[in-house]
Amino acid sequence: MATINDVAAKAGVSTATVSRTLNGKSTVDPVLAARVQAAAAELGYHPNGLARNLRRQETAVLALIISDVENPFFTAIARGVEDIAQTAGYSVVLCNADDNEEKERRYIDVALQERVAGVVLSPTGRATNVDRLTERGTPVVAVDRPLLKNTGDQVLVDTRLAARDATQHLLDGGYRRVACVSGPPGVRTAEDRLAGYTDAVGEENALTRRAEFRAEGGRLAALSLLDEPEPPDALLVGNSTMTIGVLEALAARGLRSGQDVGIVSFDDAPWTTLIDPPLTVVAQPANEVGRVAAELLLARISDSTRKATTTTLQAKLIVRRSSRRD
Repeated sequence: MATINDVAAKAGVSTATVSRTLNGKSTVDPVLAARVQAAAAELGYHPNGLARNLRRQETAVLALIISDVENPFFTAIARGVEDIAQTAGYSVVLCNADDNEEKERRYIDVALQERVAGVVLSPTGRATNVDRLTERGTPVVAVDRPLLKNTGDQVLVDTRLAARDATQHLLDGGYRRVACVSGPPGVRTAEDRLAGYTDAVGEENALTRRAEFRAEGGRLAALSLLDEPEPPDALLVGNSTMTIGVLEALAARGLRSGQDVGIVSFDDAPWTTLIDPPLTVVAQPANEVGRVAAELLLARISDSTRKATTTTLQAKLIVRRSSRRD
């Protein structure tokens, strides 16, 4: 593999001239620059961008630390981040915290060690701490879930309002005992969705179960609700992964969504229109969340004095047959 010294020797110039030429500096004599470009092309030499940036104490890399790579909501966020980052000349390293605080801390350590230019983070919960990043001057943008200390920029979705509207949709459709399967305590999105549900049904009528944002959590929560003396006739479910488990529980009890138990799920996963009946969903603008977060992060990298902002996007209820009895 050719080195910068090889290029300098072939072009008959100093390594400093090679470096300035390949970094696009306009101070290099055009004749010398042409010799350098020709030598580099003939030798197949490509500058080591990572090493060069490390000498400047930064890399043209963004870290994206998400809660669950298996959740289509977070993969859509990742796509939005990458689309913007690539256009701006940045690469994105994806880190799956798996809703595990220890894994999240390790990935934050990796981001510091690798001197990434910035971090987009979906916090795992209340214990998330980005002080080490901010103390080092590494910009952070939180997505989906806010940071406890409101550190840096945030891009959120108003899921409390969305949960209230989804629950009201079930009530307006003739369902009378609507329950909520929400995520674990301490996770802001789970708390917001539970609060929005309660806004619609009232504290005295609330029937809830908390579980991990996983299929098995949804299945066990749904079975528990169906074992109630007065089981629910409709369910608001915290995310699409949990809904897979909820549908498994209904099938195990011989119940059909819509006709027997109305279902509205957060997140419009690709499979939601392929089942029978198709699933009514609260569609969150996940790709837009990622794009806005990346734009904010790049702006923060360019100007660290910018005032921190919170951008709140709106979700959309998409009505399909799982929330209708007809």
